Amino acid sequence: MRRVMAMLAALVVGGSIGAAAAGPPAAADPNALWTIVHDQCVPHQRDHADPSPCALVADDGPGGHAVLKDLVGRTQYLLIPTARIAGIESPELLAPGAPNYFADAWRARTFVEQRAGVPLPRDWVSLAINSTFARSQNQLHIHVDCVRADVRDAVARHVDELGPGWSPFPDMLVGHRYEATTVAGDDLYGADPFVLLANGLPGARDDMGSRTLVVVGTQLSDGRPGFVVLADRADPVAGDLAEGEELQDHETCPPPAGQWRK
Repeated sequence: MRRVMAMLAALVVGGSIGAAAAGPPAAADPNALWTIVHDQCVPHQRDHADPSPCALVADDGPGGHAVLKDLVGRTQYLLIPTARIAGIESPELLAPGAPNYFADAWRARTFVEQRAGVPLPRDWVSLAINSTFARSQNQLHIHVDCVRADVRDAVARHVDELGPGWSPFPDMLVGHRYEATTVAGDDLYGADPFVLLANGLPGARDDMGSRTLVVVGTQLSDGRPGFVVLADRADPVAGDLAEGEELQDHETCPPPAGQWRK
């Protein structure tokens, strides 16, 4: 299973990106992301106008966040709040007026594109947050990277069958069954996936920690830009940890250009 920053403990202790490769997975510190953002990125931005080791710090009030290059993959980034928020189960995410971190994560795809070296079609870009069963860090983080080619193709095949209400996605995705809904718009500022999940699927609001969310850019059936939002619920007994990151491709981003318009 892919873990966020499996070697981040060494990064925090060593104080440099280069030191990260030395840390074994067993040494991963579950608070490493928070330590990097809170103790390094935010003060560096505040004191020196330099967010390093983050790529960006936007910490000007509610919704403050940092964007950090993940050690896994050439193009993967993480969107991390500058406030202390544990993860998908945190009630702050559903409070009235809560920041829409998924919308900010979609904007952060520009960092993925910079690494990829080309503008990416929206239907090859994805956002993912794992359940409490499938994460290594106790600080909210949204993975931003390319979507797997087979997942992208499945979304393209079935997007016309989906709508603004939740329904089972027609195909298994990486061996797991997801629920799906669509959101119209070029960005996500009008629809927060955390709220869509909590309000849309029975029992989800009281069981957010066992859920995962994945957002894939797409063109809707009427030609407008939009998104397919996918959700799964963990079933550890059946081997499903609700690791939405499984739908992302950290190895082949950008995909071969010949695949883009299939």
